Amino acid sequence: MMRRLLIGILVAMLAGFADCEMEANAVASSAEMKAQVFRYLDSPDGDEAAAILQSILSDPNATIDQTIRIIQTERTYVPQPTGAILGEQVNVKGQAYDLALSIPSTYEPAKGYGLVLCLHGAGFTGEAYLERWQARLGEDYVLACPTTPMGAWFTRGAEELVLSTIRSVQRRYHIDPDRIFLTGMSNGGIGAWVIGMHHAPLFAGIAPMASGLDHALMPFLANLRATPAYIIHGAKDQVMPVELSRTITEELTRLGYPYVYREHDREHPMAGGHYFPREELPELVSWFNAQWRNPLPTSITVVWEASHFQPFGWVRIDATDSIAAFSDDLVSKRDDKIKRREYAKLDASIAAPNRIEVRTEKVQRYSLFLNEQLIDSSKPLVVLTNGQVSFDGTVIPSLETLLRQARLRQDSRQLFPIHLAIQVRMQP
Repeated sequence: MMRRLLIGILVAMLAGFADCEMEANAVASSAEMKAQVFRYLDSPDGDEAAAILQSILSDPNATIDQTIRIIQTERTYVPQPTGAILGEQVNVKGQAYDLALSIPSTYEPAKGYGLVLCLHGAGFTGEAYLERWQARLGEDYVLACPTTPMGAWFTRGAEELVLSTIRSVQRRYHIDPDRIFLTGMSNGGIGAWVIGMHHAPLFAGIAPMASGLDHALMPFLANLRATPAYIIHGAKDQVMPVELSRTITEELTRLGYPYVYREHDREHPMAGGHYFPREELPELVSWFNAQWRNPLPTSITVVWEASHFQPFGWVRIDATDSIAAFSDDLVSKRDDKIKRREYAKLDASIAAPNRIEVRTEKVQRYSLFLNEQLIDSSKPLVVLTNGQVSFDGTVIPSLETLLRQARLRQDSRQLFPIHLAIQVRMQP
């Protein structure tokens, strides 16, 4: 009897040791997976990233759910400098741009903060705008003020600077991806409109001040379907006539989109009516406090021209009717289309469970990026394009698709393991 008891105790001990060893191996495997995922997402070297991706995909224990959990909840943030940080730089394609930051003195790495990205006007710098904003935002926001020459925020290079600034700040500080705001004054306000419209799914809201849009750019306001705007303009502005903002609000009203319009009659001794009165800031910050991005709206609209083919939320226009071999003639034709306000357009909606309806204009191909929050991948999916069935079947989530899209987007709230490419049938 004693011998059997001792054998039983020994067996139990060995089983316990085996369980502990298995648990330790699982923890080590999970830690290695976490390290690999974030090395892949953050590596600036494309070849290194490709090698890491293959290593992850070759791991038989790597799963989509595990990877989503890692990306959304397991990034580690370490203590960083706080207060006003001057002399920072952001590199865009080998060119360095100045960046001024303001970090709350009470910053805690475990807490997600809002990010306000402020674009300066002509003749100013990001550092000058930092002083105007940092004392008024409070302790819940990180403030980032990049500088671009002459405040030319309406260029493609400036657009890339804004995107690079967001990613640079996100890598160091714990930013809530659903609380990113883009604002700007004068030329910076134009940039807030142009960049905000082309990248609307990134932002919880945009706040252009004393600015406006060229007639040819007005159709892009349709992209703000899920992105509210807060507009400030002086009635006595002699640099940017107030009619510019009034025209924009008329279009937003026609579209039925949310916005706030604040028109003031104050004048500055040096700038006249072309300035941002500090009296307006408390209401704007209160508006920031009330805004949260919906990262996965059930309906989305995108108006696009031929130089922009990046994802727009869970859709992407891949080819338009105007795409052909690149040439000077093509550029001329594209510019003519812009002047005539002829752009590709796509409206997509989750019309019912596992039923997506899409309307297109001047689109040849488009892509849908999906996840389990948008559809149920265990059931057949139907996609209708312009009233015709363009897909009817099952879709298979892919870990590779999830990781590639996560690296491209750098957005932990927009993770898509499903990519469905759709060819648009020509209308008779």
